[in-house]
This record gives sequence, C-alpha cells and structure tokens, in this order.
Amino acid sequence: MANTRSAAKQARAAVRRRARNRTQISTVRTSEKKIRALAKAGKTDEAAKLLPAFQSQIDRAAKKGVVHKNTASRHKQRVAALLKPAKKA
Repeated sequence: MANTRSAAKQARAAVRRRARNRTQISTVRTSEKKIRALAKAGKTDEAAKLLPAFQSQIDRAAKKGVVHKNTASRHKQRVAALLKPAKKA
C-alpha cells in the first residue's frame, strides 16, 4: 500500500500502463503465433502476407518502450528467417 498521495497516484498510473502494455504484447504474440503456425504447416505464402503487419506491430511496441528494440529486432529476424526458402547447397 502506498504511503503518500503521490505514491498512490503512481500506483494507479502503473496499473493503467500495465493494461495498455499487456494489450500490445498480446497482439504481437498472437500475430507471431499465427505466422509460426502457418510456416509450420507449410503455408509460407499466407504467413508472408502477415509478416509486414507483425513487423509493424512489434516496431510500434518497441518505439513505445513496451519491448526493448533489440528484442523486437530479434523476433522480427527469427520470424523472417522461418519464411525464407531453404537454400540448397
């Protein structure tokens, strides 16, 4: 429990921020799961169509500080790598 009025206000603000951040993270995770599921099922064309929206969402989350920019970059890279056709040696 907060000891001062300002601490109580910060606690209320933190609850609001947490709710906002959780919705953004949830949206990003859902779209990443959809892409990974499609890629696993072999539907890389459909997954590739969802990739720009996913990248936009995670970039927006990184810009707002919901996730770190390097974390966003890593997720984007790994999802994009799934969709690249396997190179034959």
